[in-house]
Amino acid sequence: MLKSLYSLYRSILDKFSLLDGLAPLMLRLILAPVMIIAGYSKLNLANSELDWWQRLLADENVVAWFGNAQWGLGLPAPDLLAFLAGWTEFLGGWLLLIGLATRLVSVPLAVTMFVAATQVHWHNGWFSVAPSNPDTSAAQVFAWLGSDAAEQSLQASTEVAERLSRIKEIVEANGLPEYLYEYGNPVILNNGIEFAAIYFAMLISLFFTGGGRFFSVDHWVRKQLEPDPRYLP
Repeated sequence: MLKSLYSLYRSILDKFSLLDGLAPLMLRLILAPVMIIAGYSKLNLANSELDWWQRLLADENVVAWFGNAQWGLGLPAPDLLAFLAGWTEFLGGWLLLIGLATRLVSVPLAVTMFVAATQVHWHNGWFSVAPSNPDTSAAQVFAWLGSDAAEQSLQASTEVAERLSRIKEIVEANGLPEYLYEYGNPVILNNGIEFAAIYFAMLISLFFTGGGRFFSVDHWVRKQLEPDPRYLP
């Protein structure tokens, strides 16, 4: 009985294997615009007042942030690193979008996300947006397991809720609530590692899966170079 159920399970999975390229495709479609705009914002591409070669360089404000140790990252050679980070994200994002050299480009992009998580967001903890309800916070799971840090996070969520309540009271009394809340409720930005860590995990996944069957340029290039019906990119 168990063997028959397992055989049925395997046969169903085999039928769905033709669509296994959908998962990497969805990861790429989420990551690509994030990387493209992150790189674009670091470069001078939009500044038409500069010469063409200057537009290829990193924005001076980004360079200053990379190099300043007091209010920035304090990295050495900020001009070079900002330039490399900008073009890695910008070009890498476009390559992810079409699924070309997916495994190769995932490595430097994962490195940029790792640096962002550890150098920019680490001291802010996990959450990008501070939770305002301890009961629905993901920290609750770790609190059940006895984590002191999770308990502190839940306490912070209560305080966040109090502050958001005060903000709404002030807006209700003095502002234009319908206008201000038209596109969503206010939140408190925590700026933690959450998004950078998730993007890092997605890029590592793409490194192992590739761009995906049928839905990437990698698949069709490989199909021409190594025609093999068993190919899984």
